[in-house]
Amino acid sequence: MEQTHTSHNGTATTTPGAQRRVLVVEDDATIVDAIATRLRAEGFLVQTAGDGPSAVDTAEAWQPDLLILDIMLPGFDGLEVCRRVQAQRPVPVMMLTARDDETDMLVGLGVGADDYMTKPFSMRELAARVHVLLRRMERAALAATTPRSGILRLGELEIDHAQRRVRVRSEDVHLTPTEFDLLVCLANTPRAVLSREQLLAEVWDWADASGTRTVDSHIKALRRKIGAERIRTVHGVGYALETPTP
Repeated sequence: MEQTHTSHNGTATTTPGAQRRVLVVEDDATIVDAIATRLRAEGFLVQTAGDGPSAVDTAEAWQPDLLILDIMLPGFDGLEVCRRVQAQRPVPVMMLTARDDETDMLVGLGVGADDYMTKPFSMRELAARVHVLLRRMERAALAATTPRSGILRLGELEIDHAQRRVRVRSEDVHLTPTEFDLLVCLANTPRAVLSREQLLAEVWDWADASGTRTVDSHIKALRRKIGAERIRTVHGVGYALETPTP
């Protein structure tokens, strides 16, 4: 495992990348070096791990702000790493996969990943998505400490902005930070159709149409949790949150 210097206290600042810790878990040395080099140039502190067990140990000891996590790893795979790390403490996870397999993506999102990229990918896009993911976590933390009046109720669906909690038929539903933001974006204009590009820009701060499959996979994961009937697909356009007819 490679280690860089660390800050004296590891605290995060509002400057993107400043003093932020990223753990890169990947067994391909060429990919690890490329990712680590790019992220260090962006101002991040980086450690790396090449297998499942060392990734879990490093995450526990180093307390990273974000994980970049390959699915295929020696020891045990990235899905198991994600489960174990998330059991220790919530941390945003960017999954990497060599296979353009939607099943892998949905399983990854189901165990707590917030975003994914399929190899090969550009280091520019990876760095941009890391910044976006961390900004979203900052907004979520701020929202949790900023009181907002009331709870949005759409039939049997309840969205509590202040606590970032969702309930369906009075039962709590666990959503990742990305899934919550996606649901809120749809709920802000119920029954209105939002294009994939709109959702990508609003939720991910990412305007590149190449990322629209990320939206599709997150929508599928969200449907599995709140009920497929609550999100309507408008083919060739995008998605809308269904609400009870008044």
